[in-house]
Amino acid sequence: MPVPWLRILDLALGVTNVAQARKRPSAEPDQEALATGSRTLGHLETRLAGVMVAAVREAFERDSRRLELEREQMEGERARAERALRLELWRQAGEREVGRLRLLAAVAVASWLGTLFFSARIVSNAGGAGAGGRVALGVGWALLLAALASSFAAQSRVGAALDRIDEARPPRNAGSGVAGALAPWLIVAGLAVIGVAVLMV
Repeated sequence: MPVPWLRILDLALGVTNVAQARKRPSAEPDQEALATGSRTLGHLETRLAGVMVAAVREAFERDSRRLELEREQMEGERARAERALRLELWRQAGEREVGRLRLLAAVAVASWLGTLFFSARIVSNAGGAGAGGRVALGVGWALLLAALASSFAAQSRVGAALDRIDEARPPRNAGSGVAGALAPWLIVAGLAVIGVAVLMV
């Protein structure tokens, strides 16, 4: 709310006029003493001017304090909004990473189940190439299970980071780490080894 400076000055001038009007009729015998250039009137004007200056200074100080308080409140609200936005972005990134890891786990399980169809053919082959195929199939399954395990480990790491996100110092990185980076490569390696096993039969 702006300070009505013109009204304050108008009020001060009105107070001065009232004070001058009250002094004139009662001091008729001493009209020369209250003339415009006289010492008594000058002293009264000086006092009123001092009161006016003090009132204006106080209004300025109050206004500057209010503006400073509003500025501090706006800075605090801006900082809170920035922190809330950062937390929301971290949370969304963590949820996307959890979704990616769940997809990798589903792919690993589906790949493992899909290779069960070829396992009967590889296991039934009793020749020398069949033994190599069985070993390759076992290594492929081990790689797929390792991919599944690393996906679960990465999901738990991201979940723990998301649980700590509302703390005073949230984690800088809600990523899945090395386990999440290895999971897709383990799936690819497992499928490649199983493909070699199928070709060996």
